[in-house]
Amino acid sequence: MPITFRKSFRIFPGVRLNVNRKSMSLTFGKGKGPRHTYSTTGRRTTSMDLPGPFGYRKTTDSGRRPVR
Repeated sequence: MPITFRKSFRIFPGVRLNVNRKSMSLTFGKGKGPRHTYSTTGRRTTSMDLPGPFGYRKTTDSGRRPVR
């Protein structure tokens, strides 16, 4: 079983800094609206909770290769 690391810090209301073993990301948005996440690996994600057990997520990759 691999060991993982993930830590999330609230910078301002509605803004979070997420740190894991390979990258960092900033998440903007809170409440009922959409959330936008920008990662240091070039990944951009938009997500939103929908009524009931449903949700929406769209992820785009910048095409650049992450540093290993």
